[in-house]
Amino acid sequence: MDTVISHPYYPRNLSLPHYVPNTSGTGHILTVVFGSFGVILLVAAKIALQNKKLQTQDRLLFMWCLLAGLIHVGLEGYYVHNYASLAGDQFVLGQVWKEYSKGDSRYLSSDPFVLNMERITAYVDGPLALYTAYAIFNQTPGRHLGLLSVSICQLYGDVLYFATTFFEGSPHSDPHPLYYWFYFVTMNAIWIVIPSYLLVRSWAAIYQAF
Repeated sequence: MDTVISHPYYPRNLSLPHYVPNTSGTGHILTVVFGSFGVILLVAAKIALQNKKLQTQDRLLFMWCLLAGLIHVGLEGYYVHNYASLAGDQFVLGQVWKEYSKGDSRYLSSDPFVLNMERITAYVDGPLALYTAYAIFNQTPGRHLGLLSVSICQLYGDVLYFATTFFEGSPHSDPHPLYYWFYFVTMNAIWIVIPSYLLVRSWAAIYQAF
C-alpha cells in the first residue's frame, strides 16, 4: 500500500502530524507579505524625510535597517514563539511561514539549527537593526558600529543557513522554481548581498575615522 502524503513539503516522508493546509492561496499570501514590506518602506521613507540633514544614502540605510529590524522581531519572532504548532497555525503569519516552508521545511519540523538561528536573529539582530536605524536617523557616532555588527550577524547566520542544507543536497526544499529559486535562494541571498556591501561600507567608515 502506498504511503499517504498529507502535506506538500520535502522530504516527502517528513512527519507533520499537526499539519493543516492554509486557507489562503499563494498569491494572496505573497501580496500580503510584499504589500506589508512596501508599506513599511513607505512609512520609513516618510520618517527619513523628516530629518532634512540626512543624505539620500543615509535615508536608504535607515529604511533598510527599519525593515530588517521589523522582519527580524515581528516575522521571525513569531516563528520563534510558535514553532512547535506552526504546521497547524492559521494566523496570517503562521500561513506565511507554512508557505515559505515549501522552500525549506526545516521551519515546520523544529530543526534545532534553524530554531536557534532564528532565536538569535529575533532577539539580537532585530533589536540591533532597530537601534541602528535610530542611530542613522539621529546621525549618532554608533551608527557605523551598529551597521557593521548587524551586517556581520545577518551574513554569518545566512551563510550557515545555506551551508547546513546545501551540504545535505537541499533535501528540505521543493524543487519547483518558485519554492527553491525564489523562496529559498533569492529571498535568502538578499541577506548575504546587502549585508556584505554594508559591512565593507561600515568598516571603511570606521577605518577612516581613525
